[in-house]
Amino acid sequence: MSAVNRAAIEDWSARIRRGEKRAVARGISWIENRDPRREPLLESLHPHTGNAFLIGVTGAPGAGKSSLVDRLIDGIRREGKTVGVVAVDPTSPFTGGSLLGDRVRMTRHALDKGVFIRSMGSRGNLGGLSRGTREAVRVLDAAGLDVIFVETVGVGQSEIDIMHMVDTVALVLTPGSGDAVQVFKAGIMEAADLFVVNKADQPGTQRLVKDIGELLDLTGRSRSWRPPIVETTVKEGRSIDALWRELLRHRHHLTETGEGERRHRDHLRREVEAIMEEELRSRLQKRMRESRFTADLDRVHGREWTPHEMARNWLDRLSGRERGNGG
Repeated sequence: MSAVNRAAIEDWSARIRRGEKRAVARGISWIENRDPRREPLLESLHPHTGNAFLIGVTGAPGAGKSSLVDRLIDGIRREGKTVGVVAVDPTSPFTGGSLLGDRVRMTRHALDKGVFIRSMGSRGNLGGLSRGTREAVRVLDAAGLDVIFVETVGVGQSEIDIMHMVDTVALVLTPGSGDAVQVFKAGIMEAADLFVVNKADQPGTQRLVKDIGELLDLTGRSRSWRPPIVETTVKEGRSIDALWRELLRHRHHLTETGEGERRHRDHLRREVEAIMEEELRSRLQKRMRESRFTADLDRVHGREWTPHEMARNWLDRLSGRERGNGG
């Protein structure tokens, strides 16, 4: 990175930290497109992160997650706080972009200077979170937004991924869908810090609330923090304020118990591990194109080496510690 380019990155970083929407949008685009400027930008922004309240909103498609977030934004903005939303949508198999996009999400807030909404494609990631989701959230955090929602696409068992990047996870369920049993089977009960029974004006609401309570008893979630169950009806705006109060109560719990700090460290560890794995995979794939790799594979095929011996030998080469019997 030349000095001129580094200066340009620092200038763009400063614009993001001032909350300029155009700069924020461009920075996230660099992340999505794996632009060479992405990593230097994130390096510049990193010291200015860690202040936003990160809330994950997950659940099956059709549960009303977007409408729920839209209502929450209303109340948060009345308090004078700024809000960011990263909505992870299914990816188009033709263009690679998100299928839904912000043009159909939360349009009432599009012109609000205190709200930034960005749709990102899942790009085939099984956890419902695109590879750049975490980094996009970091850009919004550095931009000074007070509250950042991460709304996931809702793809079942792998949805648990969201717990590794946010402070608080709200799981949205609806009556009559059988969701409670499904999330229990998938292990998502352990990830949720709060349950939202949306569309609570429909039949079966109390049955669902009872089921969730019984499942919480089975998992022992009442020891330090028992996830509350909030019944909401988005159309009427019912219990939206109560939902926000519960989210804030959980944030207070994280601070008072030290659980928030522990989670942050765990999230960073997982992120570093993922980056290391990606970097090792990239380096190894480059080496695998060498003729020596093919020759060593022939030795495995000829029963001179075992697959384990070859794998360890090549890992040693990557780390600069080639074994003497490596051939």
